[in-house]
Amino acid sequence: MPIARETMDINEDAAPVELLAAFFDANGWPCEFVNEDEVCADIPGSWTTYQLRAIWRREDQVLQLLCLPEVRVPDQKKPAAFELLALVNEQLWLGHFDIWSQGGVLLYRHGLVVGRDGLLSLPVAQMAVESAVAECDRFYPAFQFVLWGDKTPREALDAALVDAMGEA
Repeated sequence: MPIARETMDINEDAAPVELLAAFFDANGWPCEFVNEDEVCADIPGSWTTYQLRAIWRREDQVLQLLCLPEVRVPDQKKPAAFELLALVNEQLWLGHFDIWSQGGVLLYRHGLVVGRDGLLSLPVAQMAVESAVAECDRFYPAFQFVLWGDKTPREALDAALVDAMGEA
């Protein structure tokens, strides 16, 4: 059952999970509270709909964003997928891709250190969400090429980056 929340002014700094929930609502993205420190939303991307989970760690003042493109890595493809992860992560300035040890789920993860006041601003939230979705969109084809197209990790990355550069 979703946790009830009050309507808030999205232009004011706010507690991270509440601000993100308001941001998701404002964009028309279905979202729900998992608990008082976690919210998840379904966000459309270029290739698929991503599940974005935001988890607030009060003790560390860190907001962790997980963006899941609904890609599972079969055991026989894990060596190539891990090689591709290393190549992809070299391309990133923020966050990183990983494969969850339980279930082989591909995910993008980024942690935001929030100030001592524990508040998040809309511009920072928007940048973090847009960056997560953009990186998933950018590298989604590479993972598909390795998992289903039988390309080597280098071939997959090269093909994905050329395709991404060619879009208008």
